[in-house]
Amino acid sequence: MKQCTSVKFSGHALRRMFDRKLSTEEVIFTIQTGETIKGYPDDKPYPSELRLGWVNGKPVHVVVAQNQGNNECYVITAYVPSPEIWSDDFKIRRS
Repeated sequence: MKQCTSVKFSGHALRRMFDRKLSTEEVIFTIQTGETIKGYPDDKPYPSELRLGWVNGKPVHVVVAQNQGNNECYVITAYVPSPEIWSDDFKIRRS
């Protein structure tokens, strides 16, 4: 993912961030410094990806799409991954 020229949040993302006590700063930090752990190149209207970042020792997942034309980023959702659902490194969903 290229550097975002701006970051916009969907209504769903803002509600989930509020519910999960994640700040916009934490989410943007995750987008900027996190690792892509899964890509969704066929998502519409823009390809998206799941990024894993660490904020004050806490794992954070952010699903973000990027307009390839102007590099604007759109946060779809953000959450703290559950160790019951994700591997110990929070990169792989348990089956």
